[in-house]
Amino acid sequence: MIPKDTIDKIIDAARVEDVVGEFITLKKRGANFLGLCPFHGEKTPSFTVSPSKGIYKCFGCGKAGTSVSFIMEHQQLNYPEALKWLAKKYNIEIVEREISPEEKILQNEKESLYIVMQYAQRYFSNNLHNSDEGKSVGLGYFIERGFRADIIEKFQLGYSFEDKKAMGYEAVKNSYKPEYLVKTGLSILSNQHKEGEPITEKDIFDRYSSRVMFPIHDVGGRVIGFGGRILESDKKPARTGSGGMAKYINSPQTDIYDKSKVLYGLWFAKKNIQEKDSCFLVEGYTDVIAMHQAGIENVVASSGTSLTVEQIKSIHRFTNNIVVLFDGDSAGEKASIRAIDLLLEEGMNVKVLMFPDNDDPDSFSKKVPAEEFKTYLENNTQDFLAYKTRSLFNETKNDPIKKAGVIKDIVQSISLIPDAIIRSVYIKECSNIMEIDENVLQLEVNKLRRKINSKSDFKKEPESFTNEVEDLLLTKEEQIPATFVTEHEEKELLRLILNYGNVVLEIDTENKEAEPHVFEITVCEYVLFELMRDNIYFQNPIYQMVLDEYIHQLQNENLPNINFFINHPNPAISTFTIELSSLNHDLSDKWSTFGVFIEKEIFTLKKSTQHTLYSLKEKRLNSIISEKQELLKTTEGEENETMLREISRLTQLKINVNRLLGRIIVK
Repeated sequence: MIPKDTIDKIIDAARVEDVVGEFITLKKRGANFLGLCPFHGEKTPSFTVSPSKGIYKCFGCGKAGTSVSFIMEHQQLNYPEALKWLAKKYNIEIVEREISPEEKILQNEKESLYIVMQYAQRYFSNNLHNSDEGKSVGLGYFIERGFRADIIEKFQLGYSFEDKKAMGYEAVKNSYKPEYLVKTGLSILSNQHKEGEPITEKDIFDRYSSRVMFPIHDVGGRVIGFGGRILESDKKPARTGSGGMAKYINSPQTDIYDKSKVLYGLWFAKKNIQEKDSCFLVEGYTDVIAMHQAGIENVVASSGTSLTVEQIKSIHRFTNNIVVLFDGDSAGEKASIRAIDLLLEEGMNVKVLMFPDNDDPDSFSKKVPAEEFKTYLENNTQDFLAYKTRSLFNETKNDPIKKAGVIKDIVQSISLIPDAIIRSVYIKECSNIMEIDENVLQLEVNKLRRKINSKSDFKKEPESFTNEVEDLLLTKEEQIPATFVTEHEEKELLRLILNYGNVVLEIDTENKEAEPHVFEITVCEYVLFELMRDNIYFQNPIYQMVLDEYIHQLQNENLPNINFFINHPNPAISTFTIELSSLNHDLSDKWSTFGVFIEKEIFTLKKSTQHTLYSLKEKRLNSIISEKQELLKTTEGEENETMLREISRLTQLKINVNRLLGRIIVK
């Protein structure tokens, strides 16, 4: 763990204009710098760097952050890795806290596994290029598949000898411990080995004998696993549970390899995915390699496993847009359709493409020239809804019952989309394609969304909230606001406490004897007291997350300022705060030259704070009264009388708040 004082030193040293200027050309524009955004293609500069605020902001794509978040985004590093990158640039020594003996053993062991995997990759590649067996069998296979020499080298492809002891013997000879060969999955422990005894060379044999080897890299480029493909069908060294030989053998789960989190080819694709703002998803290793050979590099594979949420999030770090490439057979199509719903649920924009004649990306790319392959991808990519609707409708054959089932299937997919506006677009499109009333579809989607929300609310942790505005789209049966009613007030209160939290206000009140009394209180104390007194929580989950963090820091006897949140390790918090910091409520002093004198915000702080609080409370009361009035329609007798009294009490409170706001309610 990097100590806080070291983090502060790194942030102080890493001036945003210097860090960003290392990657893009910046030109001075007044107090700021301007350049072409590195995160999306643009010809007119809209990427602004503010040295005084220590932030950057692109007004084209909306990316914003600090020097640390820039390195995280541009170099695709996590927060500690970005800090270490900057520390190295500015020659700042990082002395991490002392770890426990158990942590040290685990850390050293993981490092040993990486080293063994790196050795194995070099060993297999050397076999392929510098041995008679490797050249004739392994290299011969890749050449037969049409892979060029530069592509074979790029993906570090290799070959494992037929001899089941070859790799283990060579590794031990080069001082690599047999136990690490077993822990990486490169070797299999013999049944003859007795538990508890040291593992020796005699106790292990190679997992991948007589196979061509595909190294699997993590997002940082380290080899963490392998896929091995069998070449000769008449060999029967190991059998799968189904009684046949496995075409591919992948590394087992290890301390450094989790197949549910890893995508094959992401290391090679991440930069291109970011540049193209799109990612192709294919099934296997050779599909990825073949597309690279055709000049298409923004492609990854799930490596024969079912797509997982963790894998989707890995792609989501680089783009929101994904194209699922179906294999031409029905099995490949059904597997891809199952993946679509998962992608939609994670907020991805999904398109699909089908290859003809039972082809896959690998086989089809071999049949046509590279330019024709690219053109096919461009011309045949279609929206998931259009594809899924036509595909499923073909199965109905004018059967009304089957058609209803298809509609439910499509609506289920639409309901998974987290963005309300995108959902509404798809509902309209779906209505046109299926020739069914849009309101009917809307109602069904709303029902499914309520189920989804009830499940997610039960599981959701505060840190996992996103900036989604959950608009369930209005119907006659239910009225749900399209945006958070009090969003403006919530944002304004956060701006006030982050910028003026320690400023003292003089608040007018009464003492126990009902006599006028003035007491001093800071802005942050005043706002938090008023919110807690009336049990008010922010509707926008991002705003509530920032408020919770602010309260947490106060409880730890820290008074956080706006820079604390700008440099926060949580990107949701830092991005929001950067947006907030651009809201400058003090107008320029240049107006004074025209005889216009603007009062500084600091002198009207009490008035603006109170007005925002009262406005927030007035809107909340409005919402509560509306809810009670709806409930009144379904109540009778004594319950009805109780509800009327409650509405009357709330209405009087609303009148009092409006009086404080200087508003007159006309009935």
